[in-house]
Amino acid sequence: MEKILIVEDKESMARMLKETLETEGYKVVIAKDGAEGIKKVRESNVDLVLTDLKLPGKNGLEVLKASKDENPLTPVIVMTAYGSIETAVNAMKLGAYDFITKPLDTDYLQILIKRSLKNQRLITENLLLKDALSHSVGMPNIIGKSRGMLEVAENIRKVAPAKTTVLILGESGTGKELFARAIHDLSPRKDHPFVPINCAAIPGELLESELFGHEKGAFTGAGERKLGKLELADRGTVFLDEIGELDIALQAKLLRTLQEGEIDRVGGTKCIKVDIRILAASNRNLEAAVADNAFREDLYYRLSVFPIMIPPLRQRKDDIPALVEHFISKYSAEMNITHKDIAPDAIEILKNYSWKGNVRELENVIERALILCDGNVITKKDFRLASAGYPGGTSWEPALDGTLDEVAKAALKVAESRRIKRALEDTHGNKTKAAEILKVSYKTLLTKIKDYKIES
Repeated sequence: MEKILIVEDKESMARMLKETLETEGYKVVIAKDGAEGIKKVRESNVDLVLTDLKLPGKNGLEVLKASKDENPLTPVIVMTAYGSIETAVNAMKLGAYDFITKPLDTDYLQILIKRSLKNQRLITENLLLKDALSHSVGMPNIIGKSRGMLEVAENIRKVAPAKTTVLILGESGTGKELFARAIHDLSPRKDHPFVPINCAAIPGELLESELFGHEKGAFTGAGERKLGKLELADRGTVFLDEIGELDIALQAKLLRTLQEGEIDRVGGTKCIKVDIRILAASNRNLEAAVADNAFREDLYYRLSVFPIMIPPLRQRKDDIPALVEHFISKYSAEMNITHKDIAPDAIEILKNYSWKGNVRELENVIERALILCDGNVITKKDFRLASAGYPGGTSWEPALDGTLDEVAKAALKVAESRRIKRALEDTHGNKTKAAEILKVSYKTLLTKIKDYKIES
């Protein structure tokens, strides 16, 4: 049953609306002025707000703003007298779903409410990529109903139809490519290619050819013409992951493509027009990179026309139960095993864990727990979490019976091993990039990988 908040100072009008909407099966909450309306917006989980524009104290626009701050997807319908149409139109610009003039046509109001609630459901399902959309596009769900995720979803809905360049920011493991795919699949370009390119995973000397293509004989080994990814993606979307790793020279070429809509192949003599939308992502602080002259300022501003920040998992822990259920279903099907439940105290452990690896780390933990679980219920004993202090988790403890020097050397090996593994994960196995991040030589990194028996 959907809950509707009515903010109306005239008692007779509020009572009439309440009776009308309750007859239609809605649960109705009444607020007699703007201040009370704002309070109930924040305290009650309402599905729709119906507010008068003129209210004592705080007005309907302030109720609208509070509602959008609380949940950008909650539809707000504004009631207004005939003479306030211009103000009502302004309210729509601020995010109101629609407005209706007084005296009210209750039949039309009911149609408007049903339409807005249906629209809200469609937006939520599409933007969060629930079952129907994820099955149709063949990719994992983006799951979450936390405030941060709803704000991301609302931003995606707004920017998807445009050609605007989007910069997706967030820590490693937050699923930036999935959000880029969501923008593409909700855009007019959805029937054309979506081309992801990881700028950190391709050696710098090959990346230019990968992006722009090359002509036959352009360099040693170029035996034939090769079309680059930017050209192949014509009329579609290119997702440049880890854009912060792009070489300065390539940054200049990419900027020209963004400004002029054309590319030139390596060794080529003519420019080729392309119609592509660029989405970029980074887990680096690009503003700091600009300050350090490691990233072009003009390219940064061109890319960050519409930045979207993906919140880390530790900031949206209320989404963890839904994510866990999704991963249990996913890997149960892949392993061809019976779907398992998860114990409540095990969920609490997951909600209180730090999740430095974000959603990717959570997915790995659940897959491993399904393998280790002997019964029908996953318990805390089935987890292998990296931090100490969690029952069932594993953490490294130095041997306390050795000398101080021996303990220090053992701890150093463990710390270096873990840091190298993390660097290799962040660069998708690119040892050259990992060595740069770790500020060691390539040879030193290879030696340590061999000594510590690290599988890349």
